[in-house]
Amino acid sequence: MATAAYFTIGGPLWLFVILALAPDISMLAYLAGPRVGSVVYNAFHTYLAPVALVAAGMWFGMATVIWVALIWAAHIGVDRAVGYGLKYPTGFKHTHLSGATDPGTPAGNPAEAVSDAAGTRND
Repeated sequence: MATAAYFTIGGPLWLFVILALAPDISMLAYLAGPRVGSVVYNAFHTYLAPVALVAAGMWFGMATVIWVALIWAAHIGVDRAVGYGLKYPTGFKHTHLSGATDPGTPAGNPAEAVSDAAGTRND
C-alpha cells in the first residue's frame, strides 16, 4: 500500500530506488553487540516513525517528507512480507516472525527482557 501511495502521489522513481534499503543501515548497530543492534534495528523497522513523518508532512505540506515516510513504510512492509521480523536481543536471526519455525527463538515481544546465559532475567 505504501508503494502504491508513493507512486500515486507522484513520488519520483529515483528517490524510491535510492532510499528503498536505507533503513537497513541500522544493522550496523550490531557492531556494538546484539542488544544494541536489536534496539536500533527495531526502532528503524517499526511503523511509528513513518506514520509520524506522514502526519508531519501532511500537516506542514511537505511532499518530500511524505515520500520518505512512504518509502520507509514500504521497506518495512516488504521486510515483513518476506519474513524479516523485529529482532530479539539474543541474535540477529531471532525474530518475532521466526518463533514458530525456530525452536531456539523465545516467544513474545522482542522488546521484552530475555534470559542471559546463567538463566536469570535481565529486567
